[in-house]
Amino acid sequence: MKRFFNTRERLVPEALEGLLRSPAGKDLCRLDGYPDIKVILRRDWERGAGKVAVISGGGSGHEPAHAGFVGRGMLTAAVCGSLFASPGVDAILAGIMAVTGEAGCLLVVKNYTGDRLNFGLAAEQARALGLKVEMVIVGDDISLPGHRQARGIAGTVIVHKAAGHMAESGASLERVAAFATDVAARTRSIGLSLSDCDTYDEGHASRLAADEGELGLGIHGEPGAKRIALADAGGLMTLAADALLAALPEGEARHALMLNNLGTTPVIEMSLLLEAFAATTLARRVALVAGPAPFMTALDMNGFSLTLVELTDEIAASLQADVAPTAWTGMAPWQEPTVIAVPDLPDIFAAAPSNNPALRDAVQRGAKVLLENEEALNALDARIGDGDAGSTFAETARVIDGALDRLPLADPQALMQTLGRLLARHAGGSSGALLSILFATAGRSEQARWEAALLEGIVAMQRYGGAREGDRTMLDALIPAVRALDAGAAWAEVVRAARGGADATAKMGKAEAGRASYIPDGQLDNVPDPGAEAIARLFEALIPGR
Repeated sequence: MKRFFNTRERLVPEALEGLLRSPAGKDLCRLDGYPDIKVILRRDWERGAGKVAVISGGGSGHEPAHAGFVGRGMLTAAVCGSLFASPGVDAILAGIMAVTGEAGCLLVVKNYTGDRLNFGLAAEQARALGLKVEMVIVGDDISLPGHRQARGIAGTVIVHKAAGHMAESGASLERVAAFATDVAARTRSIGLSLSDCDTYDEGHASRLAADEGELGLGIHGEPGAKRIALADAGGLMTLAADALLAALPEGEARHALMLNNLGTTPVIEMSLLLEAFAATTLARRVALVAGPAPFMTALDMNGFSLTLVELTDEIAASLQADVAPTAWTGMAPWQEPTVIAVPDLPDIFAAAPSNNPALRDAVQRGAKVLLENEEALNALDARIGDGDAGSTFAETARVIDGALDRLPLADPQALMQTLGRLLARHAGGSSGALLSILFATAGRSEQARWEAALLEGIVAMQRYGGAREGDRTMLDALIPAVRALDAGAAWAEVVRAARGGADATAKMGKAEAGRASYIPDGQLDNVPDPGAEAIARLFEALIPGR
Protein backbone atom coordinates (compact mmCIF):
# COMPACT_ATOMS: atom_id res chain seq x y z
CA MET A 1 0.00 0.00 0.00
CA LYS A 2 1.53 3.28 -1.12
CA ARG A 3 -0.24 6.26 0.42
CA PHE A 4 0.73 9.65 1.78
CA PHE A 5 -0.20 9.66 5.46
CA ASN A 6 1.38 9.48 8.89
CA THR A 7 -1.13 7.53 10.99
CA ARG A 8 -4.70 6.61 10.22
CA GLU A 9 -5.82 8.26 13.44
CA ARG A 10 -4.29 11.64 12.53
CA LEU A 11 -5.22 11.53 8.86
CA VAL A 12 -8.41 13.61 9.05
CA PRO A 13 -7.17 16.31 11.51
CA GLU A 14 -3.96 16.78 9.55
CA ALA A 15 -5.86 17.00 6.25
CA LEU A 16 -8.20 19.62 7.73
CA GLU A 17 -5.22 21.65 8.97
CA GLY A 18 -3.81 21.49 5.46
CA LEU A 19 -7.11 22.76 4.07
CA LEU A 20 -7.03 25.72 6.46
CA ARG A 21 -3.50 26.61 5.31
CA SER A 22 -4.48 26.49 1.63
CA PRO A 23 -6.00 29.23 -0.53
CA ALA A 24 -9.31 27.34 -0.38
CA GLY A 25 -9.25 27.72 3.41
CA LYS A 26 -8.32 31.38 3.65
CA ASP A 27 -11.83 32.34 4.84
CA LEU A 28 -12.33 29.31 7.07
CA CYS A 29 -11.52 28.37 10.66
CA ARG A 30 -12.09 25.43 13.00
CA LEU A 31 -13.36 24.77 16.48
CA ASP A 32 -10.74 23.92 19.06
CA GLY A 33 -11.83 20.38 19.78
CA TYR A 34 -9.51 17.88 18.08
CA PRO A 35 -9.57 14.92 17.91
CA ASP A 36 -13.26 14.36 18.76
CA ILE A 37 -14.66 17.65 17.49
CA LYS A 38 -13.65 18.36 13.90
CA VAL A 39 -15.76 21.31 12.76
CA ILE A 40 -14.82 23.68 9.94
CA LEU A 41 -16.75 26.97 9.74
CA ARG A 42 -16.87 30.34 8.04
CA ARG A 43 -14.58 32.93 9.59
CA ASP A 44 -16.83 35.76 8.38
CA TRP A 45 -20.03 34.30 9.85
CA GLU A 46 -22.04 36.48 12.23
CA ARG A 47 -24.69 34.65 14.24
CA GLY A 48 -26.57 37.86 14.82
CA ALA A 49 -26.81 38.82 11.16
CA GLY A 50 -30.27 37.30 10.85
CA LYS A 51 -29.40 34.58 8.33
CA VAL A 52 -30.07 30.85 8.59
CA ALA A 53 -26.99 28.70 9.09
CA VAL A 54 -26.61 25.62 6.86
CA ILE A 55 -24.66 22.72 8.35
CA SER A 56 -23.74 19.38 6.83
CA GLY A 57 -21.10 16.75 7.38
CA GLY A 58 -20.49 13.08 7.83
CA GLY A 59 -17.60 10.71 7.45
CA SER A 60 -14.38 11.93 5.86
CA GLY A 61 -12.88 10.41 2.74
CA HIS A 62 -15.34 12.17 0.43
CA GLU A 63 -13.28 15.31 -0.15
CA PRO A 64 -13.91 18.05 -1.08
CA ALA A 65 -17.16 17.22 0.72
CA HIS A 66 -17.90 18.40 3.23
CA ALA A 67 -15.42 20.99 4.47
CA GLY A 68 -14.56 22.09 0.94
CA PHE A 69 -18.07 23.49 0.52
CA VAL A 70 -17.98 25.76 3.57
CA GLY A 71 -18.22 29.40 2.54
CA ARG A 72 -20.52 32.17 1.43
CA GLY A 73 -23.44 30.80 -0.58
CA MET A 74 -23.07 27.18 0.55
CA LEU A 75 -22.36 25.71 3.99
CA THR A 76 -21.89 27.69 7.15
CA ALA A 77 -20.14 24.77 8.85
CA ALA A 78 -19.12 21.17 8.19
CA VAL A 79 -18.87 18.55 10.91
CA CYS A 80 -16.28 15.96 9.91
CA GLY A 81 -16.15 12.41 11.16
CA SER A 82 -13.38 9.88 10.85
CA LEU A 83 -12.97 7.93 7.62
CA PHE A 84 -16.43 6.83 6.45
CA ALA A 85 -17.78 7.28 10.00
CA SER A 86 -20.43 9.71 11.18
CA PRO A 87 -19.25 12.44 13.56
CA GLY A 88 -20.39 12.12 17.16
CA VAL A 89 -23.34 13.92 18.69
CA ASP A 90 -21.17 16.31 20.70
CA ALA A 91 -19.25 17.38 17.59
CA ILE A 92 -22.48 18.07 15.71
CA LEU A 93 -23.97 19.92 18.66
CA ALA A 94 -20.82 22.03 18.97
CA GLY A 95 -21.11 22.95 15.29
CA ILE A 96 -24.78 23.91 15.69
CA MET A 97 -24.09 26.03 18.76
CA ALA A 98 -21.13 27.76 17.13
CA VAL A 99 -23.07 29.16 14.17
CA THR A 100 -26.78 29.22 15.01
CA GLY A 101 -28.36 32.56 15.78
CA GLU A 102 -31.98 33.64 16.12
CA ALA A 103 -32.69 32.71 12.49
CA GLY A 104 -31.91 29.07 13.25
CA CYS A 105 -30.05 26.44 11.25
CA LEU A 106 -30.73 23.72 8.70
CA LEU A 107 -28.95 20.36 8.88
CA VAL A 108 -28.37 18.65 5.50
CA VAL A 109 -27.86 14.96 6.20
CA LYS A 110 -27.05 12.02 3.91
CA ASN A 111 -29.38 9.09 4.38
CA TYR A 112 -27.14 6.73 6.32
CA THR A 113 -28.16 5.33 9.70
CA GLY A 114 -25.24 6.78 11.65
CA ASP A 115 -25.69 10.23 10.17
CA ARG A 116 -29.46 10.25 10.71
CA LEU A 117 -29.11 9.14 14.34
CA ASN A 118 -26.26 11.43 15.36
CA PHE A 119 -27.47 14.53 13.56
CA GLY A 120 -31.00 13.84 14.79
CA LEU A 121 -29.90 13.51 18.42
CA ALA A 122 -27.80 16.65 18.15
CA ALA A 123 -30.79 18.51 16.69
CA GLU A 124 -32.96 17.42 19.61
CA GLN A 125 -30.36 18.59 22.13
CA ALA A 126 -30.01 21.92 20.33
CA ARG A 127 -33.76 22.43 20.38
CA ALA A 128 -33.74 21.71 24.11
CA LEU A 129 -31.28 24.61 24.41
CA GLY A 130 -33.76 26.89 22.66
CA LEU A 131 -32.22 26.84 19.19
CA LYS A 132 -34.32 26.59 16.02
CA VAL A 133 -33.14 23.56 14.05
CA GLU A 134 -34.59 21.81 11.01
CA MET A 135 -33.20 18.81 9.16
CA VAL A 136 -33.45 17.56 5.57
CA ILE A 137 -32.48 14.00 4.66
CA VAL A 138 -30.97 13.44 1.21
CA GLY A 139 -31.52 10.05 -0.43
CA ASP A 140 -30.62 10.52 -4.09
CA ASP A 141 -29.29 7.05 -4.98
CA ILE A 142 -31.58 5.30 -7.49
CA SER A 143 -29.62 2.06 -7.83
CA LEU A 144 -31.81 0.04 -5.44
CA PRO A 145 -35.41 0.54 -6.62
CA GLY A 146 -37.99 -0.06 -3.93
CA HIS A 147 -35.52 0.20 -1.05
CA ARG A 148 -37.08 2.19 1.80
CA GLN A 149 -33.83 3.97 2.57
CA ALA A 150 -32.17 5.30 -0.59
CA ARG A 151 -28.60 6.34 0.17
CA GLY A 152 -27.48 9.93 0.15
CA ILE A 153 -24.56 10.27 -2.26
CA ALA A 154 -23.21 13.01 -4.54
CA GLY A 155 -26.60 14.72 -4.92
CA THR A 156 -26.14 15.99 -1.37
CA VAL A 157 -23.83 18.66 -2.81
CA ILE A 158 -26.69 19.95 -4.97
CA VAL A 159 -28.76 20.40 -1.81
CA HIS A 160 -25.83 22.20 -0.14
CA LYS A 161 -25.77 24.62 -3.05
CA ALA A 162 -29.52 25.24 -3.19
CA ALA A 163 -29.98 25.58 0.58
CA GLY A 164 -26.91 27.78 0.91
CA HIS A 165 -28.18 30.15 -1.75
CA MET A 166 -31.61 30.43 -0.17
CA ALA A 167 -30.09 31.04 3.27
CA GLU A 168 -27.71 33.66 1.89
CA SER A 169 -30.69 35.51 0.40
CA GLY A 170 -32.08 36.02 3.92
CA ALA A 171 -35.00 33.58 3.70
CA SER A 172 -36.56 32.18 6.88
CA LEU A 173 -35.64 28.77 8.28
CA GLU A 174 -39.01 27.40 7.19
CA ARG A 175 -38.45 28.65 3.66
CA VAL A 176 -34.87 27.34 3.48
CA ALA A 177 -35.91 23.93 4.80
CA ALA A 178 -38.86 23.65 2.41
CA PHE A 179 -36.70 24.61 -0.56
CA ALA A 180 -33.94 22.15 0.39
CA THR A 181 -36.52 19.39 0.85
CA ASP A 182 -37.97 20.08 -2.59
CA VAL A 183 -34.55 20.06 -4.24
CA ALA A 184 -33.63 16.80 -2.47
CA ALA A 185 -36.85 15.19 -3.73
CA ARG A 186 -35.99 16.22 -7.32
CA THR A 187 -32.40 14.92 -7.16
CA ARG A 188 -31.30 11.48 -8.41
CA SER A 189 -27.83 9.93 -8.69
CA ILE A 190 -26.09 6.74 -9.77
CA GLY A 191 -22.44 5.72 -9.58
CA LEU A 192 -20.26 3.47 -11.74
CA SER A 193 -16.75 2.39 -10.85
CA LEU A 194 -13.97 0.19 -12.19
CA SER A 195 -12.55 -0.36 -8.70
CA ASP A 196 -13.51 -0.40 -5.06
CA CYS A 197 -11.63 1.82 -2.62
CA ASP A 198 -8.88 1.20 -0.08
CA THR A 199 -9.62 2.59 3.39
CA TYR A 200 -5.95 2.53 4.43
CA ASP A 201 -6.17 -1.20 5.08
CA GLU A 202 -2.83 -2.95 4.68
CA GLY A 203 -4.63 -6.18 3.88
CA HIS A 204 -6.87 -4.64 1.24
CA ALA A 205 -7.71 -6.85 -1.74
CA SER A 206 -10.10 -5.76 -4.45
CA ARG A 207 -13.34 -7.68 -4.77
CA LEU A 208 -13.42 -6.98 -8.52
CA ALA A 209 -11.73 -9.03 -11.20
CA ALA A 210 -9.63 -7.25 -13.82
CA ASP A 211 -12.50 -7.34 -16.33
CA GLU A 212 -15.26 -6.22 -13.92
CA GLY A 213 -16.78 -2.97 -12.73
CA GLU A 214 -19.78 -2.09 -10.60
CA LEU A 215 -22.91 -0.07 -11.25
CA GLY A 216 -25.00 1.49 -8.51
CA LEU A 217 -22.50 1.78 -5.70
CA GLY A 218 -22.38 4.04 -2.68
CA ILE A 219 -19.54 6.24 -1.47
CA HIS A 220 -18.16 4.06 1.32
CA GLY A 221 -16.69 1.21 -0.70
CA GLU A 222 -19.78 -0.97 -0.34
CA PRO A 223 -20.57 -3.29 -3.27
CA GLY A 224 -22.57 -1.94 -6.18
CA ALA A 225 -26.06 -3.01 -7.06
CA LYS A 226 -24.60 -5.25 -9.76
CA ARG A 227 -21.34 -6.32 -11.34
CA ILE A 228 -20.79 -5.26 -14.92
CA ALA A 229 -18.38 -6.31 -17.64
CA LEU A 230 -15.82 -3.79 -18.82
CA ALA A 231 -16.66 -1.89 -22.00
CA ASP A 232 -15.51 1.26 -23.72
CA ALA A 233 -16.28 4.64 -22.14
CA GLY A 234 -19.31 5.20 -24.35
CA GLY A 235 -20.84 1.86 -23.40
CA LEU A 236 -20.27 2.36 -19.68
CA MET A 237 -21.65 5.88 -19.73
CA THR A 238 -24.74 4.70 -21.62
CA LEU A 239 -25.28 2.00 -19.00
CA ALA A 240 -25.26 4.56 -16.18
CA ALA A 241 -27.26 7.19 -18.08
CA ASP A 242 -29.96 4.73 -19.12
CA ALA A 243 -30.37 3.55 -15.52
CA LEU A 244 -30.81 7.15 -14.41
CA LEU A 245 -33.20 7.90 -17.26
CA ALA A 246 -35.40 4.98 -16.26
CA ALA A 247 -35.74 6.45 -12.76
CA LEU A 248 -37.01 9.83 -13.95
CA PRO A 249 -40.70 10.68 -13.87
CA GLU A 250 -42.50 10.92 -17.18
CA GLY A 251 -42.36 14.22 -19.00
CA GLU A 252 -39.77 16.46 -20.61
CA ALA A 253 -38.70 18.53 -17.60
CA ARG A 254 -35.35 20.29 -17.80
CA HIS A 255 -32.58 18.96 -15.58
CA ALA A 256 -29.17 19.99 -14.34
CA LEU A 257 -26.35 17.43 -14.52
CA MET A 258 -23.46 17.07 -12.11
CA LEU A 259 -20.65 14.76 -13.29
CA ASN A 260 -18.69 13.69 -10.23
CA ASN A 261 -15.25 12.08 -10.02
CA LEU A 262 -15.39 9.34 -7.38
CA GLY A 263 -11.71 9.69 -6.57
CA THR A 264 -8.93 8.82 -8.97
CA THR A 265 -10.36 8.89 -12.47
CA PRO A 266 -7.87 10.96 -14.54
CA VAL A 267 -8.97 14.42 -15.59
CA ILE A 268 -8.67 13.54 -19.28
CA GLU A 269 -10.99 10.56 -18.81
CA MET A 270 -13.54 12.63 -16.90
CA SER A 271 -13.69 15.11 -19.80
CA LEU A 272 -14.06 12.20 -22.21
CA LEU A 273 -16.91 10.84 -20.07
CA LEU A 274 -18.78 14.13 -20.35
CA GLU A 275 -18.47 13.89 -24.13
CA ALA A 276 -19.72 10.29 -23.89
CA PHE A 277 -22.71 11.52 -21.90
CA ALA A 278 -23.54 13.94 -24.71
CA ALA A 279 -24.26 10.95 -26.95
CA THR A 280 -26.81 9.41 -24.56
CA THR A 281 -30.59 9.79 -24.72
CA LEU A 282 -30.52 11.36 -21.26
CA ALA A 283 -28.46 14.30 -22.54
CA ARG A 284 -31.59 15.67 -24.27
CA ARG A 285 -33.07 16.40 -20.85
CA VAL A 286 -30.08 18.45 -19.63
CA ALA A 287 -30.09 22.26 -19.55
CA LEU A 288 -27.23 22.94 -17.09
CA VAL A 289 -24.01 21.13 -16.19
CA ALA A 290 -21.52 21.16 -13.30
CA GLY A 291 -18.18 19.41 -13.54
CA PRO A 292 -16.61 17.09 -14.38
CA ALA A 293 -14.91 17.49 -11.02
CA PRO A 294 -14.55 15.79 -7.66
CA PHE A 295 -17.56 16.83 -5.58
CA MET A 296 -18.27 13.76 -3.42
CA THR A 297 -15.48 11.19 -3.66
CA ALA A 298 -14.82 7.77 -2.15
CA LEU A 299 -11.07 7.93 -1.43
CA ASP A 300 -9.27 6.28 -4.36
CA MET A 301 -12.28 4.85 -6.19
CA ASN A 302 -11.77 4.88 -9.97
CA GLY A 303 -15.23 5.81 -11.12
CA PHE A 304 -17.82 8.51 -11.67
CA SER A 305 -21.35 9.34 -10.67
CA LEU A 306 -24.13 11.16 -12.46
CA THR A 307 -26.53 13.41 -10.56
CA LEU A 308 -29.64 14.95 -12.09
CA VAL A 309 -31.88 17.53 -10.46
CA GLU A 310 -35.19 18.50 -12.00
CA LEU A 311 -35.19 22.25 -12.54
CA THR A 312 -37.56 25.05 -11.75
CA ASP A 313 -36.57 28.63 -12.44
CA GLU A 314 -35.84 29.09 -8.75
CA ILE A 315 -33.68 25.97 -8.53
CA ALA A 316 -31.80 26.91 -11.70
CA ALA A 317 -31.05 30.37 -10.28
CA SER A 318 -29.84 28.88 -6.99
CA LEU A 319 -27.47 26.47 -8.75
CA GLN A 320 -25.96 29.16 -10.98
CA ALA A 321 -25.46 31.75 -8.23
CA ASP A 322 -21.90 32.70 -7.36
CA VAL A 323 -20.37 31.20 -4.20
CA ALA A 324 -17.10 31.48 -2.28
CA PRO A 325 -16.03 27.80 -2.08
CA THR A 326 -13.74 26.95 -4.99
CA ALA A 327 -14.62 23.25 -4.78
CA TRP A 328 -17.94 24.17 -6.38
CA THR A 329 -16.93 24.56 -10.01
CA GLY A 330 -20.02 26.49 -11.03
CA MET A 331 -22.89 25.44 -13.25
CA ALA A 332 -23.15 26.50 -16.87
CA PRO A 333 -25.63 26.01 -19.70
CA TRP A 334 -25.38 22.67 -21.48
CA GLN A 335 -24.44 23.47 -25.06
CA GLU A 336 -22.68 22.24 -28.14
CA PRO A 337 -18.95 23.01 -28.35
CA THR A 338 -18.18 26.25 -30.16
CA VAL A 339 -16.14 25.65 -33.32
CA ILE A 340 -14.53 28.33 -35.46
CA ALA A 341 -12.94 27.92 -38.87
CA VAL A 342 -9.29 26.94 -39.16
CA PRO A 343 -7.21 29.74 -40.75
CA ASP A 344 -5.97 29.03 -44.26
CA LEU A 345 -2.72 27.17 -43.70
CA PRO A 346 0.10 27.04 -46.24
CA ASP A 347 -0.52 24.60 -49.06
CA ILE A 348 1.60 21.54 -48.38
CA PHE A 349 1.77 20.53 -52.02
CA ALA A 350 2.44 23.95 -53.55
CA ALA A 351 4.97 22.47 -55.99
CA ALA A 352 3.82 20.35 -58.93
CA PRO A 353 4.46 16.61 -58.48
CA SER A 354 7.33 15.11 -60.45
CA ASN A 355 9.04 11.73 -60.61
CA ASN A 356 12.50 10.40 -59.89
CA PRO A 357 12.34 6.59 -60.06
CA ALA A 358 15.54 6.03 -58.08
CA LEU A 359 14.51 8.43 -55.30
CA ARG A 360 10.99 7.03 -55.23
CA ASP A 361 12.39 3.52 -54.79
CA ALA A 362 14.70 4.72 -52.00
CA VAL A 363 11.84 6.43 -50.13
CA GLN A 364 9.73 3.29 -50.33
CA ARG A 365 12.59 1.15 -49.03
CA GLY A 366 13.22 3.60 -46.20
CA ALA A 367 9.57 3.66 -45.23
CA LYS A 368 9.43 -0.12 -45.30
CA VAL A 369 12.36 -0.51 -42.90
CA LEU A 370 11.00 2.03 -40.43
CA LEU A 371 7.63 0.28 -40.41
CA GLU A 372 9.26 -3.12 -39.98
CA ASN A 373 11.34 -1.82 -37.05
CA GLU A 374 8.51 -0.05 -35.23
CA GLU A 375 8.18 -2.58 -32.40
CA ALA A 376 11.93 -3.10 -32.04
CA LEU A 377 12.57 0.63 -31.74
CA ASN A 378 9.70 1.01 -29.29
CA ALA A 379 11.17 -1.73 -27.14
CA LEU A 380 14.55 -0.02 -27.23
CA ASP A 381 12.98 3.31 -26.30
CA ALA A 382 11.06 1.73 -23.43
CA ARG A 383 14.38 1.01 -21.72
CA ILE A 384 15.31 4.70 -21.56
CA GLY A 385 12.22 6.73 -22.50
CA ASP A 386 8.49 6.48 -23.02
CA GLY A 387 8.50 3.64 -25.53
CA ASP A 388 7.12 5.39 -28.60
CA ALA A 389 10.18 6.24 -30.72
CA GLY A 390 9.47 3.42 -33.18
CA SER A 391 5.86 4.49 -33.58
CA THR A 392 6.88 8.10 -34.16
CA PHE A 393 9.34 7.19 -36.92
CA ALA A 394 6.84 4.73 -38.39
CA GLU A 395 4.18 7.44 -38.54
CA THR A 396 6.64 9.74 -40.33
CA ALA A 397 7.30 6.95 -42.81
CA ARG A 398 3.58 6.43 -43.41
CA VAL A 399 3.03 10.14 -43.99
CA ILE A 400 5.81 10.42 -46.58
CA ASP A 401 5.06 7.13 -48.30
CA GLY A 402 1.38 8.02 -48.55
CA ALA A 403 2.22 11.31 -50.28
CA LEU A 404 4.69 9.95 -52.84
CA ASP A 405 2.46 10.63 -55.84
CA ARG A 406 2.15 14.29 -54.84
CA LEU A 407 5.83 15.00 -54.14
CA PRO A 408 8.16 16.95 -56.49
CA LEU A 409 10.72 14.14 -56.49
CA ALA A 410 12.68 15.62 -59.40
CA ASP A 411 13.23 19.00 -57.71
CA PRO A 412 15.41 18.69 -54.55
CA GLN A 413 14.71 22.18 -53.18
CA ALA A 414 10.95 21.99 -53.76
CA LEU A 415 10.97 18.45 -52.35
CA MET A 416 12.60 19.55 -49.10
CA GLN A 417 10.19 22.47 -48.76
CA THR A 418 7.26 20.12 -49.29
CA LEU A 419 8.58 17.57 -46.79
CA GLY A 420 9.03 20.32 -44.23
CA ARG A 421 5.38 21.38 -44.55
CA LEU A 422 4.14 17.78 -44.74
CA LEU A 423 5.88 16.68 -41.53
CA ALA A 424 4.91 19.85 -39.70
CA ARG A 425 1.26 19.13 -40.47
CA HIS A 426 1.11 15.38 -39.97
CA ALA A 427 4.15 13.89 -38.19
CA GLY A 428 4.17 13.60 -34.42
CA GLY A 429 6.67 13.59 -31.59
CA SER A 430 9.89 15.53 -31.25
CA SER A 431 11.56 13.56 -34.03
CA GLY A 432 8.82 14.52 -36.51
CA ALA A 433 9.15 18.18 -35.56
CA LEU A 434 12.95 18.08 -35.82
CA LEU A 435 12.87 16.44 -39.24
CA SER A 436 10.35 19.06 -40.36
CA ILE A 437 12.78 21.78 -39.26
CA LEU A 438 15.61 20.00 -41.09
CA PHE A 439 13.77 19.88 -44.42
CA ALA A 440 12.06 23.29 -44.11
CA THR A 441 15.39 25.03 -43.45
CA ALA A 442 17.18 23.10 -46.18
CA GLY A 443 14.37 23.96 -48.61
CA ARG A 444 14.89 27.67 -47.97
CA SER A 445 18.67 27.48 -48.28
CA GLU A 446 20.50 29.38 -51.01
CA GLN A 447 23.08 26.61 -51.29
CA ALA A 448 23.43 25.24 -54.79
CA ARG A 449 23.92 21.68 -53.56
CA TRP A 450 21.18 19.90 -51.62
CA GLU A 451 23.78 18.16 -49.43
CA ALA A 452 25.07 21.54 -48.22
CA ALA A 453 21.48 22.69 -47.69
CA LEU A 454 20.90 19.69 -45.42
CA LEU A 455 23.83 20.81 -43.28
CA GLU A 456 22.09 24.15 -42.78
CA GLY A 457 18.99 22.21 -41.78
CA ILE A 458 20.99 20.34 -39.15
CA VAL A 459 22.23 23.64 -37.71
CA ALA A 460 18.57 24.70 -37.34
CA MET A 461 17.72 21.38 -35.70
CA GLN A 462 20.40 22.00 -33.10
CA ARG A 463 19.27 25.57 -32.51
CA TYR A 464 15.62 24.68 -31.93
CA GLY A 465 16.08 21.26 -30.36
CA GLY A 466 18.92 22.22 -28.05
CA ALA A 467 20.97 19.09 -28.76
CA ARG A 468 24.46 18.80 -30.22
CA GLU A 469 26.57 15.97 -31.56
CA GLY A 470 27.67 13.84 -28.63
CA ASP A 471 24.51 14.51 -26.60
CA ARG A 472 23.20 11.01 -27.29
CA THR A 473 20.36 11.81 -29.71
CA MET A 474 19.54 11.00 -33.33
CA LEU A 475 21.92 13.80 -34.32
CA ASP A 476 24.81 11.49 -33.42
CA ALA A 477 23.89 9.35 -36.44
CA LEU A 478 22.47 12.08 -38.65
CA ILE A 479 25.28 14.64 -38.45
CA PRO A 480 28.15 12.34 -39.49
CA ALA A 481 26.01 10.87 -42.28
CA VAL A 482 25.08 14.26 -43.76
CA ARG A 483 28.63 15.50 -43.28
CA ALA A 484 29.85 12.53 -45.32
CA LEU A 485 27.22 13.27 -47.99
CA ASP A 486 28.38 16.87 -48.22
CA ALA A 487 31.96 15.72 -48.57
CA GLY A 488 31.01 13.60 -51.59
CA ALA A 489 31.69 10.27 -49.90
CA ALA A 490 30.46 7.03 -51.42
CA TRP A 491 27.12 5.81 -50.09
CA ALA A 492 28.75 2.93 -48.24
CA GLU A 493 30.85 5.48 -46.33
CA VAL A 494 27.74 7.54 -45.55
CA VAL A 495 26.05 4.44 -44.13
CA ARG A 496 29.14 3.57 -42.07
CA ALA A 497 29.15 7.09 -40.64
CA ALA A 498 25.48 6.79 -39.58
CA ARG A 499 26.00 3.34 -38.10
CA GLY A 500 29.14 4.39 -36.25
CA GLY A 501 27.36 7.37 -34.75
CA ALA A 502 24.43 5.26 -33.60
CA ASP A 503 26.67 2.58 -32.08
CA ALA A 504 28.67 5.24 -30.26
CA THR A 505 25.59 6.35 -28.34
CA ALA A 506 25.53 3.00 -26.53
CA LYS A 507 28.86 3.91 -24.95
CA MET A 508 27.77 7.37 -23.86
CA GLY A 509 27.00 6.98 -20.17
CA LYS A 510 25.05 10.21 -19.93
CA ALA A 511 22.56 11.86 -22.28
CA GLU A 512 22.66 15.65 -22.41
CA ALA A 513 19.39 16.22 -24.26
CA GLY A 514 16.01 14.57 -24.80
CA ARG A 515 14.07 12.38 -22.38
CA ALA A 516 17.07 10.16 -21.79
CA SER A 517 18.83 13.12 -20.14
CA TYR A 518 16.60 12.55 -17.10
CA ILE A 519 17.66 8.91 -16.72
CA PRO A 520 20.10 8.24 -13.84
CA ASP A 521 23.69 7.37 -14.70
CA GLY A 522 24.29 3.69 -15.36
CA GLN A 523 20.88 2.88 -16.80
CA LEU A 524 21.96 3.91 -20.30
CA ASP A 525 25.00 1.64 -20.47
CA ASN A 526 25.11 -0.44 -23.68
CA VAL A 527 21.71 0.89 -24.82
CA PRO A 528 21.91 2.84 -28.11
CA ASP A 529 19.76 5.92 -28.53
CA PRO A 530 16.59 4.78 -30.35
CA GLY A 531 16.50 7.89 -32.55
CA ALA A 532 20.08 7.41 -33.67
CA GLU A 533 19.41 3.72 -34.24
CA ALA A 534 16.38 4.58 -36.39
CA ILE A 535 18.50 6.92 -38.53
CA ALA A 536 21.20 4.28 -38.94
CA ARG A 537 18.71 1.61 -40.00
CA LEU A 538 17.12 4.09 -42.40
CA PHE A 539 20.43 4.83 -44.13
CA GLU A 540 21.25 1.13 -44.28
CA ALA A 541 17.94 0.52 -46.06
CA LEU A 542 18.88 3.11 -48.69
CA ILE A 543 21.99 1.24 -49.89
CA PRO A 544 21.60 1.16 -53.70
CA GLY A 545 20.53 -2.22 -54.99
CA ARG A 546 19.50 -3.49 -51.57
